[in-house]
Amino acid sequence: MAVLKVKFTKNKRDKLAQVLWVLNWVSVVTGIILFSLGLFLKVEINKQREVMSDRDIHSVPNMLIAVGLIACGINFLGGKICYDCVDTTKFQRWKLLMLPYIICTFFFTFCILVGALMCYTMRNELEESLDQGLRDAMRYYKDTDMPGRCFLKRTLDMLQIQFQCCGNGGFRDWFHIQWVSNRYLDMSRKEVVDRLRSNVEGKYLMDAVPFSCCSVYSPRPCIQHQITNNSAHFNYDHQTEELNLWRKGCREALLEYYTQIMQSIGLTVLIIWLFEISVLTGVRYLQTAMENVLRQGDPDCESDGWLLENSLVETARSNFNIIKNLGKCNQIDTANNGDPNIDVPSTAHYGPDNVPPKQIPMVN
Repeated sequence: MAVLKVKFTKNKRDKLAQVLWVLNWVSVVTGIILFSLGLFLKVEINKQREVMSDRDIHSVPNMLIAVGLIACGINFLGGKICYDCVDTTKFQRWKLLMLPYIICTFFFTFCILVGALMCYTMRNELEESLDQGLRDAMRYYKDTDMPGRCFLKRTLDMLQIQFQCCGNGGFRDWFHIQWVSNRYLDMSRKEVVDRLRSNVEGKYLMDAVPFSCCSVYSPRPCIQHQITNNSAHFNYDHQTEELNLWRKGCREALLEYYTQIMQSIGLTVLIIWLFEISVLTGVRYLQTAMENVLRQGDPDCESDGWLLENSLVETARSNFNIIKNLGKCNQIDTANNGDPNIDVPSTAHYGPDNVPPKQIPMVN
């Protein structure tokens, strides 16, 4: 029994073909949108590539770009097919191609759904990439005179100013690394030498942060040095007073920024997926209805259209039998060494012990 069978008159078939022709051209536009969204996400990720580790975080934008390009080609072909389905004579040219086209389009729409879900599952990979990347960038912050790292100071400063953040997880991350280059340290001062010697790794650590961590909304001058020393500043208590530094870590700020972008893109891709499913359903109805018209031989007759000719169970069983028969044919071909003219002897003709009879040589 056919699944979701619908009866179509000639007028309804013509209207369905015309509507699907328009929707396929709209789908070409949605393919361009998918391509643009993937390109936009890739550009946004590349903007902060200096503070990201080398993880595979470009899989989502690359997939959206590929799916968008494929969508343009598939839907352009679908528009041409639906336009020709108004005439039964032109439909005969596409009859053999319709079913492969529908199957390929089905798997393509499944890829769109996967791309939408990947937008929501990318958060953990992105967080790990930002955590490791920011940690490395902060460690090389002081290397302004080293080739390949001289740009990291400016990158981190602009990042902290733009996203109003400080450090990786917070401003205290700067306390555990040396972010001031040794060439700016006065080695003639005893306190500088003592601070270097007090650290096992010989680093110049201090309770201070770069100027880019200072909040522009602070009512008092920025306290970026000796942050934990209350006596170094007038009327100051670092434990009770609201510090005039950005409190949010840059990992959290960037993660929120990218999460918002990916959730918006994921929602858009889900809507496009639903639209593509509806177009594919219409094309399937049009295909089955036109094939029934060809069987009846009258282009003006009524015809039935359906999604599946048989029930889901019967369709699955028939497909499984086809696959199983293909496997048996492959086994026979392997036994014959690829030559169908060679007969393989069956053990059913052997004796009760399943032992082939001995060959008796002929004497001339």
